[in-house]
This record gives sequence, structure tokens and C-alpha cells, in this order.
Amino acid sequence: MSIDLDGLFQALAPLVDGAPMEDQAVGGAFRRLMSTLMNFDYVVVFAYRGKERPIDLYSTFDAKDHVLFVSLYQAGPYLLDPFYHAACAPKPGVWRMRELAPDRFFSSEYYRTYYVQTGLAEEVGFFVPISDEITVVLSLMRREATGSFSAAEFALLKRAEPLVAALVRHHWADLGRRFDVALAKTGRSRRKAAHPPADGVWQHLNLTEREAAIIELVLQGHSSESIGLKLGISTGTVKVHRRNVYRKLGISSQTQLLSLYLKNLGQ
Repeated sequence: MSIDLDGLFQALAPLVDGAPMEDQAVGGAFRRLMSTLMNFDYVVVFAYRGKERPIDLYSTFDAKDHVLFVSLYQAGPYLLDPFYHAACAPKPGVWRMRELAPDRFFSSEYYRTYYVQTGLAEEVGFFVPISDEITVVLSLMRREATGSFSAAEFALLKRAEPLVAALVRHHWADLGRRFDVALAKTGRSRRKAAHPPADGVWQHLNLTEREAAIIELVLQGHSSESIGLKLGISTGTVKVHRRNVYRKLGISSQTQLLSLYLKNLGQ
């Protein structure tokens, strides 16, 4: 696909005067800007602050897909998402999902149970930190029928990153206040928000801190070898902890582990 210069200039026009815009207008401007460069199927924009429930700023999903990609995601699966962990790191720039995913992500139960339902061939995200705590992630998604982004397309997205970052930092600079408002509505404090329902799952299931850390990495899609490297312990020790957790929980598979996790997450 060639670059649509007329469309590009039209998409840039409302951004030049610096007038403040609402979420839909900012997201729409981003979508139009990207559509002048290449084809994609969906756009979704989330803001992340620590372990708090992410704020959905913009998306192009229909009602059915919105439930899967946004509502269900915000209910807890975001805690296992490679994009979420990259946002928390943070890792500014443009990233493909497969660059950020753990070594066993695409064979993990989270991928098979949740992510595969999206029917995506690829997801690419612009990661824009707007403060020490908050990162906005603007995702472009392609379904299987559309195919993955080519190397040339990905290179073009990386060249567009400074413009996208400037757009985000100008129009979404006040997200800290919005996170605080969202917290106030739930009656939770910042301190409590730093410990989402997932943390309570591990306490409810009587796992030790080390067991919880290992099992969470398992659910994210890390192999025993990867977990050992991240936690500074041997692969054998990781496997022993995994066996102990499975025995303690009375389960024998990662399928049962994820089911138990999601069930207790909602309590």
C-alpha cells in the first residue's frame, strides 16, 4: 500500500492548532493518521498505571468484539498480557507482540484460552510513557485474513513514533487525575490499588510469595528456564515449586491452573 499523502495532511490538520480534543477525537486522529500509511483491522488505546485497572481511551471494535478485547480484558486478563508488562517496565517505542512475549507465550494456556479468541495475526503497539507511572499504548491489530505487518511497514511505524508520542503527550497529559477519579469511584486507595485482585488470589489459594511469583510467570507464558533466569534460581528449583503448587492446589495441568486463577480473580 502506498502512502496516502492527501489523507495524511488531512489527518494532521486538526492536530496543528493544539486545541484540546476528547478521547474519541484523539483516537480518531491516530486511526486516520495510521490508515494513510497502511491497512489494519482494529485500533485500541489503553492507559496503564501500575497494577490498576487500565483505562480504555479509544477503540474501533463493534459491541461484540468490545466485550472480548476491552471489557473481559480489563476484568483481569490484562495482568497476563505482554503489552501490560512492557507498559509497566516501561519500554518506550514501537513493539510487535512477539518481541515482548515470553518464550512460551504462544503455547501458554492464557494464549490458547483467551488471546486466540481474538483471531489476530499480529498486534503492534506504540508505547508512550507520559509520566513516571503512566504509559499509553496505542495498538494496531490485524486479523489472520489480513496477515502480519511486513518489515517495511514496521519500519514505517517506527519512523512515525515521534509524531504519535507527541500527539499522546499533548492530548492525554492529564491521565493521572483520571486514574484517581476511577479509583475514587471504587472506594479504593492508591495503596490498595497497587495490589489488584490477582494478589488476593494467591493469598486465598495459600501460596507462598515465591510460589505465587513462579506461578504468575507460568501463566504469563514463561518456561521454567526463563523463570529461573528472572528469579535467579535454578530450573530444577522452579520445577520443584511448580510441582508443589500443583499438588497444593489439587490440579495437574496449566488449563486447570488458569481456570482456578480466573475463578478466584472474580471473587
